Amino acid sequence: MAALQPAGPRKALPEVSARCTGCGRCVAVCPPRVLWLDLKGWKKTAVLHDAAHCTGCAQCVPACPFDAITMKRA
Repeated sequence: MAALQPAGPRKALPEVSARCTGCGRCVAVCPPRVLWLDLKGWKKTAVLHDAAHCTGCAQCVPACPFDAITMKRA
Protein backbone atom coordinates (compact mmCIF):
# COMPACT_ATOMS: atom_id res chain seq x y z
CA MET A 1 0.00 0.00 0.00
CA ALA A 2 1.40 3.37 -1.02
CA ALA A 3 2.04 5.95 1.67
CA LEU A 4 0.13 9.18 1.44
CA GLN A 5 2.27 12.09 0.36
CA PRO A 6 1.98 15.21 2.50
CA ALA A 7 0.15 18.00 0.78
CA GLY A 8 2.40 20.75 -0.51
CA PRO A 9 1.93 24.37 0.39
CA ARG A 10 -1.42 25.65 -0.73
CA LYS A 11 -1.19 28.37 -3.32
CA ALA A 12 -3.11 31.59 -3.17
CA LEU A 13 -5.84 32.04 -5.77
CA PRO A 14 -7.55 35.22 -6.93
CA GLU A 15 -10.93 35.91 -5.38
CA VAL A 16 -13.09 38.42 -7.24
CA SER A 17 -15.46 40.56 -5.16
CA ALA A 18 -18.72 42.26 -6.09
CA ARG A 19 -16.70 45.42 -6.79
CA CYS A 20 -15.71 43.90 -10.16
CA THR A 21 -16.96 46.02 -13.06
CA GLY A 22 -15.98 43.57 -15.81
CA CYS A 23 -13.37 45.90 -17.29
CA GLY A 24 -11.18 42.92 -18.28
CA ARG A 25 -7.82 44.31 -17.17
CA CYS A 26 -7.18 41.30 -14.94
CA VAL A 27 -8.04 38.95 -17.80
CA ALA A 28 -5.57 40.75 -20.07
CA VAL A 29 -2.62 40.37 -17.69
CA CYS A 30 -3.28 36.75 -16.60
CA PRO A 31 -0.32 34.70 -17.96
CA PRO A 32 -1.98 31.25 -17.76
CA ARG A 33 -5.29 32.70 -19.06
CA VAL A 34 -7.41 31.22 -16.27
CA LEU A 35 -9.40 34.40 -15.56
CA TRP A 36 -12.32 34.99 -17.90
CA LEU A 37 -15.16 37.47 -18.15
CA ASP A 38 -18.59 35.94 -17.64
CA LEU A 39 -22.08 37.39 -17.75
CA LYS A 40 -23.99 37.18 -14.50
CA GLY A 41 -27.41 38.47 -15.31
CA TRP A 42 -26.74 41.69 -17.19
CA LYS A 43 -23.34 42.33 -15.61
CA LYS A 44 -19.92 41.22 -16.79
CA THR A 45 -17.59 40.02 -14.06
CA ALA A 46 -14.21 38.30 -13.86
CA VAL A 47 -14.27 34.64 -12.83
CA LEU A 48 -11.49 32.17 -12.08
CA HIS A 49 -12.34 29.32 -14.45
CA ASP A 50 -9.40 26.98 -13.93
CA ALA A 51 -8.04 27.08 -10.37
CA ALA A 52 -5.84 24.04 -10.97
CA HIS A 53 -3.82 25.87 -13.62
CA CYS A 54 -3.64 29.21 -11.80
CA THR A 55 0.00 29.90 -10.91
CA GLY A 56 -0.85 32.28 -8.06
CA CYS A 57 1.30 34.99 -9.64
CA ALA A 58 -1.12 37.71 -8.44
CA GLN A 59 -0.57 39.91 -11.51
CA CYS A 60 -4.34 40.40 -11.60
CA VAL A 61 -4.40 42.17 -8.23
CA PRO A 62 -2.50 45.37 -9.16
CA ALA A 63 -4.13 45.36 -12.61
CA CYS A 64 -7.57 45.88 -11.08
CA PRO A 65 -8.31 49.62 -10.71
CA PHE A 66 -11.29 48.85 -8.46
CA ASP A 67 -9.52 46.72 -5.80
CA ALA A 68 -11.93 43.90 -6.60
CA ILE A 69 -9.36 41.07 -6.47
CA THR A 70 -7.61 39.62 -3.44
CA MET A 71 -5.47 36.53 -3.15
CA LYS A 72 -6.80 33.81 -0.83
CA ARG A 73 -5.18 30.52 0.13
CA ALA A 74 -7.02 27.64 -1.51
